[in-house]
Amino acid sequence: MTVKSSDSADSFLILILPVALAITFLFSTWRLLLAIAGFVALLNIFQRYRWQKWSKTLNPTFHKLIQENQGRITTLDLAMRANLSAAKAKRYLDYKAAEFGARVLEPENGSSGYFFVTARTLGSIFDDSEPPLSLPEPEFEQKTLVEDLPALEENQVQEPEENEVATPEQTTIAEAETSSPDTPTHVQVAPESLLQSELAKRLDVNSSTVYKHRSNPDFAEWSRSRDPEGIAWEYSSEEKRFFPIAVEQ
Repeated sequence: MTVKSSDSADSFLILILPVALAITFLFSTWRLLLAIAGFVALLNIFQRYRWQKWSKTLNPTFHKLIQENQGRITTLDLAMRANLSAAKAKRYLDYKAAEFGARVLEPENGSSGYFFVTARTLGSIFDDSEPPLSLPEPEFEQKTLVEDLPALEENQVQEPEENEVATPEQTTIAEAETSSPDTPTHVQVAPESLLQSELAKRLDVNSSTVYKHRSNPDFAEWSRSRDPEGIAWEYSSEEKRFFPIAVEQ
């Protein structure tokens, strides 16, 4: 009995001794620990304040890059424009991506990419996804023209009969016009402007193909070669429409 009670007392002392030492340490150093915790908290607050102040100075450059690149930006773009290190640029873009819910693109050449959705980029996305417009066939107008043609021909035949005897000069002019008819001229009427889906239908290509080529310098020549009337087109990023720039007669 004595041996068992001695063993239980020793095991109890082994358990209570570390707890007693920890309580003694905290009681004697709680002021120091409190000071360290307060210093760390103040340091974090100060660093956050400096970060927010520095971010405000960098925001104009960031907004300008977003507008120029239609919402796409990489770490290298920001680092080159703002003269920053890659680590700072990436930290800033990660912060902005979390703030605005941007999409992180796959790295290109070791530089992370980000896509921020703006009103302009959203309009481009909707324009790309717009289905081709189906124009109704003007059957009524065609029937009206066919019905009016006989009446026009009868009026043209009756006009010479109703006129009096023509003068020699008029007869000569009429004979000249009859013997050498002018070559019919074809007037090409180009639309004032087209949406991306409308131009794609006109060029007989996909809307994504037009979107891919619209920023290229040779887009005018490319569109001219595919246009059924040989009309060259240019893209206006402000109005989000395509305008004709040349019409071949």
